[in-house]
Amino acid sequence: MRTIAERTAKSLLCGLALLACLGGAISISAQAQDYPNRPITLIVPFPPGGGNDAMARIIADKLSASLGQQIVVDNRGGAGGVIGSRAAAKAAPDGYTLLLGHTGTMGINPSLYTNPGYDIRKDFAPIGLIAVMPMAFMTQPGSPYKTVADLIAAAKKEPGKINVGSSPKGTGSHLCAELFMASAGVNMNLIPYKGTAQSLTDLVGGHVAVACNIIPPAFGNLKGGTLRALAVTSAKRSSHLPDVPTVAESGLPGFEADLYYGLLAPAGTPRPIIDRLNKELRAALAQPDVQARIANDAAEPMSSTPEEHGALLDRDETKWSTLIRKLNLKID
Repeated sequence: MRTIAERTAKSLLCGLALLACLGGAISISAQAQDYPNRPITLIVPFPPGGGNDAMARIIADKLSASLGQQIVVDNRGGAGGVIGSRAAAKAAPDGYTLLLGHTGTMGINPSLYTNPGYDIRKDFAPIGLIAVMPMAFMTQPGSPYKTVADLIAAAKKEPGKINVGSSPKGTGSHLCAELFMASAGVNMNLIPYKGTAQSLTDLVGGHVAVACNIIPPAFGNLKGGTLRALAVTSAKRSSHLPDVPTVAESGLPGFEADLYYGLLAPAGTPRPIIDRLNKELRAALAQPDVQARIANDAAEPMSSTPEEHGALLDRDETKWSTLIRKLNLKID
């Protein structure tokens, strides 16, 4: 039987542990109530001027106003988004460093790069989705391929003969084309260009028969009739091209290859701060001017809970990593 002294000592230790827990909870609560009390850095892991930068600035403007503190966009381009994402993963988990996440950095790079320096499931806390952008398979207006079914039939008849343009290897555009070929069971001659502009120029000129590209750079061609969209890669039709079917509707059920944008924080960021940021982000995405600015980039606003954001990241990374391993793609 334990002595009174032993029981007293144990009670004291339990009490001290409880006080420590309560103190930590109170500290986190106080930190969240005081948040934010200084400017917040939003890392964009790409140079200024692109889609990621535009999306970040749309959100930064609104969150700066609602949070009462400036959100400073910090462009840290390099290595396809790896450098900036790695920096965000290693930042203090206090809510003062955030990351603009993208399909490339969250879904593709972890498997594409030999050592990305971050793990999307261990190093980040999802805050919420911002938008989704579909890609599209495009061709010339006089092309014999009127539908995706036509393209698949032709590819099966002449394996490796149809030239398909895309962005550089490892990008969303390139992997979209690879996913299409894998899903349809066809072999086409994939030609990766250094950039979307060159790919579109060769497509308009007839040097490639088909291309998989994001919609914004091709929007003028699509509306002007110098290019024709066969199908969009999203699960549902794009509001910007409502008459264009999805690839899934066109004979490949379940096909989906969207580009997602979302807001993340370093893992360990207190949940009350995550919840506050999610609340303000969702409020911003509900505003007509934000929706209009996102629509200008041919994207669709897409709000979510942190859990929904995390689930999508998990599904997306699983899908692309499976394909990357199958293709044996690696960047050192």
